[in-house]
Amino acid sequence: MASTLVFVSRPAFAHHQLTELLDRAKAQGLIPADARVSIRNSSDRLVAKSPVLDIEHETLSQAAHEFVAAAIKAGDIRESDVCVAAIDSDLTQSPQMLLVMDVDSTLIKQEVIELLAAHAGREAEVAAVTEAAMRGELDFAQSLIQRVATLKGLPVSVLDEVGQRIIFSDGARDLVQRFHAAGHKVGVVSGGFQQILDPLAEDLRLNHALANTLGIADGVLDGTVHGDIVDRSTKEKMLRAWAAEHGIDMHSTIAAGDGANDLDMVTAAALGVAFNAKPALREQADVQINFSRLDVIADLVLNDLN
Repeated sequence: MASTLVFVSRPAFAHHQLTELLDRAKAQGLIPADARVSIRNSSDRLVAKSPVLDIEHETLSQAAHEFVAAAIKAGDIRESDVCVAAIDSDLTQSPQMLLVMDVDSTLIKQEVIELLAAHAGREAEVAAVTEAAMRGELDFAQSLIQRVATLKGLPVSVLDEVGQRIIFSDGARDLVQRFHAAGHKVGVVSGGFQQILDPLAEDLRLNHALANTLGIADGVLDGTVHGDIVDRSTKEKMLRAWAAEHGIDMHSTIAAGDGANDLDMVTAAALGVAFNAKPALREQADVQINFSRLDVIADLVLNDLN
């Protein structure tokens, strides 16, 4: 029944603001009065950790959510100021963890299909469908087929052009490097496209990378997706399959995403992370990161900070 309470501040959140929040957490009993709290620097933010014993993990996690919600309601903090989480020691003490992430708007800042649609003059139309799908208002597979159809006739050269415009989320590269340095595995599974994902996966030296394959005929996109569509059920399936491949128990898995298409893998993992996510995912995830630093995930589960 051992857990660790972790507070990670957004960049520019002052040290005294964090210590005041920690004092409030002690006063309200979230952090035991005699508990040791360590505060370390992680890049441009602060990470505070306190071990908590003899409290069921689920009880502690719920208490942490309620503490943050009350602080936000009182106007003491904004939801983008601090990520607060209860992390089970079964996860942090695992000899090897598996982290699986979504790609669009998680690993990278953009939605690739919208970049491709811009070349076809259909960006606004496709963006509206993407937004509805990520909110869970549309079936993802059907919405993907609808959006990919708008790309028919584009020259295959647009894939390289779009690939050059991809921007990794803040901290993405550091996150992968920290996980690999600690001996853990990292994979991504995406409702986007394999032709765009492959160079990104090679750049980051990811252990696994799976996405949809765009149909190409005679040097142009044919407006179809080849093979099975990577949807929310596929994402959970790959989380489980990759964990099994490495002999990693599901109690040692982490999944992160931003939309409804990530729900199944986020709820299946031992630690599910909503990264600047839509409400449908935020409500189900174990942890919310509401500021733009993906490597907060490493802050939560690794003990690699000086």
